[in-house]
Amino acid sequence: MKIRVLGCHGSDQLVDGGLGPHQCRTCGFLINETVLVDAGTVGPTLRLAEQKRIRHVLLSHLHFDHIQGLPTLADNLVDEVVEPVVLTSIPEVLKGLQSHVFNGEVYPDFLQLPDPQHPIFVFRPLSVGKEQEVSGLRVIAIPVNHQVPTVGFFIREGQSTLLYSGDTAETEEIWKLAARTPTLKAALIETSFPDAMAELARVSKHLTPSLFAREFRKIGRPDLPVYVYHLKPRFREQIRRELAQLKIPNLTVLEEGQEISI
Repeated sequence: MKIRVLGCHGSDQLVDGGLGPHQCRTCGFLINETVLVDAGTVGPTLRLAEQKRIRHVLLSHLHFDHIQGLPTLADNLVDEVVEPVVLTSIPEVLKGLQSHVFNGEVYPDFLQLPDPQHPIFVFRPLSVGKEQEVSGLRVIAIPVNHQVPTVGFFIREGQSTLLYSGDTAETEEIWKLAARTPTLKAALIETSFPDAMAELARVSKHLTPSLFAREFRKIGRPDLPVYVYHLKPRFREQIRRELAQLKIPNLTVLEEGQEISI
């Protein structure tokens, strides 16, 4: 399984990280060139030929920073589509996309355009806790603790499973399943705010480095490769320092453009 990091931050922003400006982009992870996990970043990092290879988009939740690339993707594919791109998520997310985004007012209804028989997008609902096939991968959606209905994903190819936490605060079910998944090879876990902003993290239902460490321990595998994402750009360096102080052996803070193989 090959994962390409298109964007891995909690918002888009150009920040000065001490070694020159760094372009932070919202979350989008391309797996095996055909499956996009969240769609915060698509067009700015993928050529048209690469966008045309996307067959499924797994969406963790409806917040704009995780779906904002979809309208641009639709525009780019409007004259290119041979078969629809499948937007895959829990029913609450798909219903929200139809009602609030592709409703003919905010954006055109790309579930009916360019014509109802050949739309850009089609919906495929995921049943929570049930493994389903997605473009050659096996995917399980597990609810997590966020402000809106949100899931994380277990994504398996052969004997390798990737855990994607989705946006979450303290939660339980996803870590319990991770602890009993023998094929788990890596985890992507969000951390959005520094410890000094723990109250904002609590209200907005995100993690800080200290909360991340507490949640990660629930998996029971301290040596598991773990990739931290969704850092808010303004606090990126502070969060990185606090994560480094945790001394977790195989912890990596993700960067745009990074590629992971598991």
